[in-house]
Amino acid sequence: MREPSAKTMGAAAHPPLRILSVIPGESTGASMIFVKRQVASLRALGIDNHKFYLSSRTHPVRIFQEFRRLRAEIGTVRPDIVHAHYGTITALLCALVAPVPLVITYRGSDLNPSPQVGRVRTMAGKLISQLAALRARQIICVTTQLKERLWWRRDRVTVLPTGVDMTEFYPRDRLACRAQLGWGATERVVVFNAGRNPRVKRLDLAQAAVDAARIATGDIRFVAMAGATPPELVPVMFSAADCLLLTSDHEGSPNVVKEALACNLPVVAVDVGDVRERLAGVFPSAIAARDVADIASRLADILMNQERSNGREMVAGLSHNSVAARLLSIYRVCLGEKAPPQTGAPGATV
Repeated sequence: MREPSAKTMGAAAHPPLRILSVIPGESTGASMIFVKRQVASLRALGIDNHKFYLSSRTHPVRIFQEFRRLRAEIGTVRPDIVHAHYGTITALLCALVAPVPLVITYRGSDLNPSPQVGRVRTMAGKLISQLAALRARQIICVTTQLKERLWWRRDRVTVLPTGVDMTEFYPRDRLACRAQLGWGATERVVVFNAGRNPRVKRLDLAQAAVDAARIATGDIRFVAMAGATPPELVPVMFSAADCLLLTSDHEGSPNVVKEALACNLPVVAVDVGDVRERLAGVFPSAIAARDVADIASRLADILMNQERSNGREMVAGLSHNSVAARLLSIYRVCLGEKAPPQTGAPGATV
């Protein structure tokens, strides 16, 4: 009988790291699409990654049902680590159920103010997020600002923005993309991510700024992406447009900015979340005051020149592959292993 090879013995001695990633929302559609892509990228590193979608975080009966379903899933999967990819109820259920080390990623509205859901619910969500942190072995915050909002456990925090799928978001032929979308070859186009909360994204401010910019530039096609925008069309739109506009009241590390940069799309944004850090060294792009006139002026400058940016090279350190390697390092620390030296990808600091 053939003796097992060293490689086979090593594989048997060190089975793949098994992670249960708990993601709020549904398995289909664009909800938390950037998390789904990041989780998938971990498989390339040999991680046995299982996904659990938390379908309800508001209805008491449904939450109890999800609690039982999550407990059963953990018993079936038997993960080495449970990774909650959001705070509030998502993190709390994981903290209550997980018999193994817990990693929590805080992404923005789980620690930031959320005026769109009411004061009482906002305060309850923030309190739940803070309490869940007490159970976490390791914590990931997508910005330094979010780390500073934690009441405790900051010594366990790694600041690590969510990565970008550079194979999906890349510069494409502008005219071909415009033809696919039915946009004119010479018209000026601004895209805006209204998402599922246009009030927080400040759709009103964006529309007012575009209206003001038209005085200098002439007609502008303003494209507001909603939560129902097909994910496969987003990189096409970013290659076809002239500028991404971001005017949100609150953000964590908006992936829409990093994705636009990966497509070399210029960005005009207010100073929110980690956008100033992301746009450092990117040209043309601009940070604007939260003022219609200033946003319109910076928007008009970019639209009149119609140049592409150097964004892709500036965001290369946040590719899915780079961030997945950092996540693996965090998992190893979580299990008490020594993490390999880091190369210091931009925006990924401890």
